[in-house]
Amino acid sequence: MMGEFVFRNLFHRPMRTLIGVLAIGVEIMLVVVIVGLTSGMLQETAKRIEGIGADIMVQAPAAQILIGFSGSPMPIKIADKLAELKYIQAVAPALLQFNSSGGVDVVYGIDRDSFKAVSGGFVFLAGHDMEGPDDLLVDDWAAKSKHLSVGSTFNLFNHDWKVAGIVEHGKGGRLFVPITTLQELVGARDKASIFLVKCTRPEHTQDVMDEIDELLPNHPVRPLKDFMSLMTSANIPGLQTFINAMIALAVCIGLLVIFLTMYTTVLERTRDIGVLKSLGASKFLIVRSLLTETVLLCFLGIAAGIALSYVVRAGFLAIFPTLTVLITPGWIFRAGLIALVGALFGASYPAWLASRKDAVQALSYD
Repeated sequence: MMGEFVFRNLFHRPMRTLIGVLAIGVEIMLVVVIVGLTSGMLQETAKRIEGIGADIMVQAPAAQILIGFSGSPMPIKIADKLAELKYIQAVAPALLQFNSSGGVDVVYGIDRDSFKAVSGGFVFLAGHDMEGPDDLLVDDWAAKSKHLSVGSTFNLFNHDWKVAGIVEHGKGGRLFVPITTLQELVGARDKASIFLVKCTRPEHTQDVMDEIDELLPNHPVRPLKDFMSLMTSANIPGLQTFINAMIALAVCIGLLVIFLTMYTTVLERTRDIGVLKSLGASKFLIVRSLLTETVLLCFLGIAAGIALSYVVRAGFLAIFPTLTVLITPGWIFRAGLIALVGALFGASYPAWLASRKDAVQALSYD
């Protein structure tokens, strides 16, 4: 009986119900997509960096974990000092530059021979390795998204590059150029952003890290095998704050819409509440009916939000094929729980207001 009563009340004003469902759906979508976008990009970046094959990464003092945004390049001669240390097989300097023209990319300026010694070399799907100062290597995902092929010309940092080869993704960046040319373009002659170190044996990694700490104090020295665990929102300055702010914004949207929806519902049903009270309905029954209606509305919104999240992710991937948006059951559950708690909180006052109405005054309400 109560279920039918709540169900009929919910669909008595279908447009208002639809607005409430969409508001909760947008709340769910914002939480799921924002978290999925940040965590997906971090995990995908970490996998590509680990895919280089180095054992250790050396960065400049005060460098961030998100290496594409780290400044303060170091003298490239540090590579020679590192190569002299015990248990080091190869050292590859790399100059990294963030590029937002035509997409969001981190361009790797590399020395072909040293990078090959550390990583084992690229897997070429088309074309050949870099031979000239203006040669550009593009991974398969970037080539698809930017519509590039071998022999194409690509403008980067106001410089025309020739696509020499298309390589398999997973070797750090998506765009690779000769380090000397990139140094000249960005005004960082004889500088490098990071040094990738390959040890003679993996078990020597800690010994080499200790030696580098003595040689280069205050320089972050990180083992790449643990890099995946470091790439979290908590370790990226400001990222967790941004995520929390977006979640708070989404919750406010859902809470306000639910509050307005249920408050309007109570005003419209003043006479109905008076009838229920005249028939002996208790305050608890009135509150329960409104909160049950809110819960049903919230579940419809959660379903809409999940569907909307996948639609938005598909839209992102259609526009930016190289992006990774990670939608997980864990965050879907958390977003749903956040929406449910917010909806119940938003409906609490209207429900309490309805239970306090006087039956005689409610029946005479026009």
